[in-house]
Amino acid sequence: MKISSLALKIFGWKVQLSTPNFAKSIICVAPHTSNWDFVLGELAIQSVGRKSGFLMKQSWFFPPMNIIFKSMGGIPVPRKKNGISITTAVIDKFNRATNLNIAITPEGTRKKVDQWKTGFLHIAYGAKIPVQLAAIDYERKTISLNDYYMPTGDIINDINYIKNYYLNLGVKGKYPNRFSTAPQVAK
Repeated sequence: MKISSLALKIFGWKVQLSTPNFAKSIICVAPHTSNWDFVLGELAIQSVGRKSGFLMKQSWFFPPMNIIFKSMGGIPVPRKKNGISITTAVIDKFNRATNLNIAITPEGTRKKVDQWKTGFLHIAYGAKIPVQLAAIDYERKTISLNDYYMPTGDIINDINYIKNYYLNLGVKGKYPNRFSTAPQVAK
């Protein structure tokens, strides 16, 4: 905890935290415009003495990186579902766990996307857990975790509520032109 706090302080970053320490939750992290978001997020969560897993492309879990990522709480996600619903598998994981918090980036990529991935909302709703709203603001050099949302099951309204939360925060990613809070539309 001290090393992560020191590293953030050296580089001028602050962490703001006011959400409860939930036993189980999804931590929605936005904006996601750079690989540095992962490093900053890991340092921030460690600096406040909390733990969080994360979903990551299975292709990154090769030796020796698989050992490192799994020790950090990494959960490999296959590119192809192989007949198994990732959403169902993660809901089952939550239902079996006593303590489990998983950070996700709803944009699903570091490129600009107007339509965010919604699987995290399906997982949170199915597991009956909150979605904590974390923001990484490069302009203010602040990483915040100050609010949470209980999904209603109306995925379009839920995702638009979350997008509006980030829009109203006015956060800036490392590459601001890659972050979009455009309204989500039904497919």
